[in-house]
Amino acid sequence: MRVLVADDDALSRKILEESLNHWGYEPVIAKDGDEAWDMLKEDGGPTLVILDWVMPGMEGIEVCRKVRARNTVNYFYIILLSAKNSHYDVIKGLESGADDYIIKPFHSEELRSRLKIGQRIIELEKRILCLASTDYLTALLNRRAFIERMEAEINRVTREKKSLGIVIADLDYFKSVNDTYGHQAGDLVLQEFSRLLCSSFRIYDFIGRYGGEEFIVGLPGASAEVSGAIAERVRRRFEEHRTLIPEWDAGIGVTSSFGVAAMENGQPELSIDGLIKQADAALYQAKQQGRNQVKIFRT
Repeated sequence: MRVLVADDDALSRKILEESLNHWGYEPVIAKDGDEAWDMLKEDGGPTLVILDWVMPGMEGIEVCRKVRARNTVNYFYIILLSAKNSHYDVIKGLESGADDYIIKPFHSEELRSRLKIGQRIIELEKRILCLASTDYLTALLNRRAFIERMEAEINRVTREKKSLGIVIADLDYFKSVNDTYGHQAGDLVLQEFSRLLCSSFRIYDFIGRYGGEEFIVGLPGASAEVSGAIAERVRRRFEEHRTLIPEWDAGIGVTSSFGVAAMENGQPELSIDGLIKQADAALYQAKQQGRNQVKIFRT
């Protein structure tokens, strides 16, 4: 795990860097508060942080306040280091947003133990976020998380004048699977289809369970034709696939229908609701015309 260290004293930085390397962490070094704040604003930056209180420019407690004011999805666990040792200073440091406060000079094993606490909290927070954003059965994005990701992608492609494809997939006659083989068998079919989706789409596409037997995929940079071609590949693979039902000692085949739409060259007038509505209309057409096919929305 990476740990950001911000301290204006070269000797303190050296001691912290060597200790972190010895304990198996990857230190990221900042020489003052301004540099630390720049690093903390970056996407994918360290979330475990050691800040000295007194530094040139932005002090450690000001960095703490700015981090908490951002209210980001990822949690930053901040340990504040300071020679200030009065109860008033400790309270002030913690009220600024620090999670822990260590008085200099510090004992290395004490710092190591505090870092372990911070690491456990960050890892727990990541697991909670993962559970909150994924579908329990398929491990795909749930509907809320997919929509949030889609909104961010629409904003990006609108700004950059790029394309964004969307595919809605629905398993054909899925109710008959549950009625004939039971809901556990139906769950196996959903899981098999999810795995097939993940192995068929591009690594930077994002996939969600939209509800029941419906799935939804966002394809950054893809036109309607490209999205449709990928959907057709998935359709053929699933048509040939058989899901093994252990209790029945049999493999069952299920087909799927797809609706495709795309936001071409950053169409500013097309919202996420509009894009999904277009893909849904194409899916309805596929269902109406016999199922087990891909339809692209045409204006």
